[in-house]
Amino acid sequence: MTIIQGKLYLIPTTLGESNPLDVLPVTIKRIIEQMDTYIVENEKTTRRFIKSIAPEKSQPSLKLFTLNKHTDPQEIPTFLEPCLKGEDVGLISEAGCPAVADPGAEVVKFAHDKNIQVVPLVGPSSILMAVMSSGMTGQSFAFNGYLPIDKQDRKRELIRLERLSQQQNQSQLFIETPYRNNAMLEDICKFLQDETQVCVACDITLSTEYIKTKTVSEWKKNSADLHKRPALFIIYKN
Repeated sequence: MTIIQGKLYLIPTTLGESNPLDVLPVTIKRIIEQMDTYIVENEKTTRRFIKSIAPEKSQPSLKLFTLNKHTDPQEIPTFLEPCLKGEDVGLISEAGCPAVADPGAEVVKFAHDKNIQVVPLVGPSSILMAVMSSGMTGQSFAFNGYLPIDKQDRKRELIRLERLSQQQNQSQLFIETPYRNNAMLEDICKFLQDETQVCVACDITLSTEYIKTKTVSEWKKNSADLHKRPALFIIYKN
């Protein structure tokens, strides 16, 4: 008897404390209601998310595999064993879309290696939403993750990204640990040229959402308090 393999569903979550059904399609609710096995970054927050979107779902029935920086890479193939036995599995990130700037990419790669169907579901992506709302070019952009912590290394990287943006006509995105956001904006204003455009996209989809694009010279005159708030920075020089 041939077993039909299960699918790997990539399930987006909210970008913060908000009503899931305000930002997620009802499709995700239906998928979660019929699925019990998940690969997650944090068990506690995942259980809270599942309860918020499908309150009638049995929590004891959930089977959760933890995938984070402490996970042994050799464990990853075992997470998809249920798919090989015909069971669907969900991959859930801590925030936004799984497998984008997220350890879940390794799971997706293994799914392709084993010919397991990968099904991406619609949901909020802070990277795409920041680009959409920045007014900068969306034809070509790059996400650079975290920049160096060392002051001089950070200065060199900011200048390099500014130069690359102008040479490639490309928007350059990056993030910072939330408690260092204000210092990042200060460094941007200190090291980049006055006419360079800078977008700060903070608390995307939340009630405190703040998205502004200004030149460096304008940010110097009117800054913002970004302390401990999830934010994306975009720079663009034409």
